[in-house]
Amino acid sequence: MDRLDRRSFLAGAAVLAAGPFAGVACAGQRGGARPIGSQGPRGGYGRLRPVRDLADGEVRLHLPEGFRYRSFGAAGERLPGGFTVPGRHDGMAAFRGPRDTAILIRNHEVDGPVGAFGDPERAYDGMAGGGTVTLHVTRHGEVLKSFPSLTGTMRNCSGGPMPWGAWISCEETVDGPDVAAPGNARLAEKHGYVFEVPLRGAADARPIRAAGRFAHEAAALDPATGTLYLTEDNVHAPSGFYRYVPPQDPTRAGRLLDGGKLQMLAVEGEPGADLARGHRAGTTFAATWVDVDDPDPSLPRGTSRAAAERAVGDQGRKAGAAVFARLEGAVHHQGTVYFVSTQGGDPDPGDDPPDGFGDGRGQVWAYETWSGTLRLVYQSPRAAALDLPDNVTVSNRGTLVLCEDGGGDNYLRGLTRDGEIFDFCRLAPVTGDSGAEFAGSTFGPGGRTLYVNVQTVRGRSIAIWGPWQRGAF
Repeated sequence: MDRLDRRSFLAGAAVLAAGPFAGVACAGQRGGARPIGSQGPRGGYGRLRPVRDLADGEVRLHLPEGFRYRSFGAAGERLPGGFTVPGRHDGMAAFRGPRDTAILIRNHEVDGPVGAFGDPERAYDGMAGGGTVTLHVTRHGEVLKSFPSLTGTMRNCSGGPMPWGAWISCEETVDGPDVAAPGNARLAEKHGYVFEVPLRGAADARPIRAAGRFAHEAAALDPATGTLYLTEDNVHAPSGFYRYVPPQDPTRAGRLLDGGKLQMLAVEGEPGADLARGHRAGTTFAATWVDVDDPDPSLPRGTSRAAAERAVGDQGRKAGAAVFARLEGAVHHQGTVYFVSTQGGDPDPGDDPPDGFGDGRGQVWAYETWSGTLRLVYQSPRAAALDLPDNVTVSNRGTLVLCEDGGGDNYLRGLTRDGEIFDFCRLAPVTGDSGAEFAGSTFGPGGRTLYVNVQTVRGRSIAIWGPWQRGAF
């Protein structure tokens, strides 16, 4: 299949308040999700234990009994044309392929002017080393085909799948020849944009400039309106929650067009609302939207990176946009966009606060596209419950999968429709890279395989399968 089932997207959007996340909202109103550990009554799958990788026998994951996995697509492996797989595997989406296979489009968050890893003739910027790789795989992680599909971009962090059969890849940077930072004089193009990658073949590497130049993280489309919701991960300054309204509904145009309107979320009656600090789970806000008049501003050569990172967001904040702490993963599900604030919330007196903007250990937010209501679904009380959530996806049964980005052990955690949080998978330490983390979680067709990335210089992808019916996924 070359495209997702648009009817299923629209049917999900029509469920509205009766959707499967209504339980999470109720749990939030009762005071937030309840940490249930690995033996939760409805969510968890049991004690985690070391499991060997079917690819080479190494222990990379700790999983519940009955689950197996195979790694694939590691950095350094060969690609067609004499190219090699880059490292820093990040955001990813799975699409239905032929004969019970999946087509994965995977980001690579490579920074700096290190040179494009694919065909230089198709590269957006021949000096930039990020982009995407497309892989055709079985549901047990056996690679049938792989190739570069977007090259010459930088710090491709996350993005989102589109119902017409495409992946939106987001650059988490504003570097370019106009920004004063080491190595930027070697770049040929400005960065900080979103790019569309087709399900088959290579991208045309044309940025959607009207969707803004800022530290993009994730993208989630509301198929009922054709509006694209975007998160911003500005590590050292306030971040915003955006929406891009294209000039034509992309579900009808068959692609995301440039030339639309960029806006930022604000709280009605509370200009500049501080949503980075702690709030009671279940708290709701009436949202409104303010325009960003110049989404792709011209910056004088030599502009500092800090000033360039704030150039777009400051326009919205001047008009009253809300302040968040490091927005990362986002996913659309049944009329609601769920997104995470990695460092949102109140600090835990027992924890050292994380570096960067925001002192908390993470929040999960829900924006109802149909009502304009913003709700705080979950707020981490401590690192042991949830430590700096990053990428997020959703299972067929309506449970969120949260990838952690903490400084210690990193987990895949589930957040159920009833507001219960549980541990599903722990990443074994990666030799030589204490900062290794999970990224890019996405369920394959039918929900039988969870594909996820290990983000490190020597990154790799992993396919996980097992008795999903035993728990909340």
